[in-house]
Amino acid sequence: MKKRTFILETVTLSLLLNLPVQAAEQMTKYYAKSGSKMRIEGTSTIHDWQVEGTLVGGYLEVGPNFPSEPGQPATPGKVEAHAEPFIMVRSLRSVEKDGKLYSDRMDEVMYEHLKAKENPKIAFHLTELTLKEPAKSKDAPYVFEAKGQLAVSGVTNDVTMPVNILPLGDKKLKVSGTTNLKMTNFKVEPPNPLGLGIKTGDDIKIIFDWMVAQRPAPAAAAK
Repeated sequence: MKKRTFILETVTLSLLLNLPVQAAEQMTKYYAKSGSKMRIEGTSTIHDWQVEGTLVGGYLEVGPNFPSEPGQPATPGKVEAHAEPFIMVRSLRSVEKDGKLYSDRMDEVMYEHLKAKENPKIAFHLTELTLKEPAKSKDAPYVFEAKGQLAVSGVTNDVTMPVNILPLGDKKLKVSGTTNLKMTNFKVEPPNPLGLGIKTGDDIKIIFDWMVAQRPAPAAAAK
């Protein structure tokens, strides 16, 4: 409500002073699209393990100082941005190192420990985005620091992670990142999938590529 009131006040003041209206029009919204992937890697007493999912949803909304074109000049500092990416827990599947599906039993154990029925999404709420390094070329990403709240299994923690954002042209972006977490920080007990004394490590690594794009403007109605 406060944001809406601020926008209305800004628009009214701009009209009274004959200034260009800006506040409500400067944010650009990108929506999740196909090609995204999230991977979680961990360890156990018998072998390393990994799970993957491709159904990454949500949106990214950025302000006018965000570099949206390949190689666009940009000044390091905070960028106005909002983001709400998420992945459905039951879209995650255990895989071999070569990407082949591994075990339905492991999947069910994972869903149970993540309380997928009560908390069907792993979700991230962006609170701050800071540009650390501009792109070194048109083919290079911009390096950001992202701060936000990560919700897993009904527990929400503050996290900070490096994020690379690569403008792909044609109003598309690739958002990539890696962060290390502990399962127990989200009250997830490292599973013992076979009940044979196999111990799963507490430390995990999350790796993601999130593809987003602006939606095309609606076609003008034929006269």
